[in-house]
Amino acid sequence: MSDDGYKIRNQFAVHFITFAVVEWVDVFTRKLYVDILVENLKYCQKKKGLNIHAWCIMPNHVHLIASSKAPFRLSDILRDFKKFTANKIIEAIQMNTNESRRNWMLWIFESNGKRNNRNEHYQFWQQGNHPIECHDMEILGTRMKYLHQNPVRAGIVRSEEDYLYSSAIDYYTDEKGLIAIDFLK
Repeated sequence: MSDDGYKIRNQFAVHFITFAVVEWVDVFTRKLYVDILVENLKYCQKKKGLNIHAWCIMPNHVHLIASSKAPFRLSDILRDFKKFTANKIIEAIQMNTNESRRNWMLWIFESNGKRNNRNEHYQFWQQGNHPIECHDMEILGTRMKYLHQNPVRAGIVRSEEDYLYSSAIDYYTDEKGLIAIDFLK
């Protein structure tokens, strides 16, 4: 599909969004780096009008079912989120003397950054968000199941609600997960 096929046309509609780390580097196997994503998602909810309907952070990519509150545009929120988290995570990797993969990861991010004229030094996230508008309940249900089943399919957990870094606990139990969910009615 061309880049044109992956644009957010309706900025306030519910979308299934996926974005991945360059070269599919497994950065989010470390709590330190996942915490940066979680905290920034919460910030975007409070300050930038982000509605998170479902989420899952995998070792090298993120899935969201999200929308935005006017006047905030979903494209702008995602752009800012990716830029901020990329800088923070790279900084955390640079400062983390216990990170056994530090030089290797920084080399990958720097190599990708040099090949992309949109960056000065490093590229952390792959270009694009691959949004799919969830314009009916069938698409929404399919994407929600896919998102929550991702850690099960990857062999990380046996059941969706056992995965700490997703909204499955909110949907399948009486407990609350790490990020407040805007349930769709």
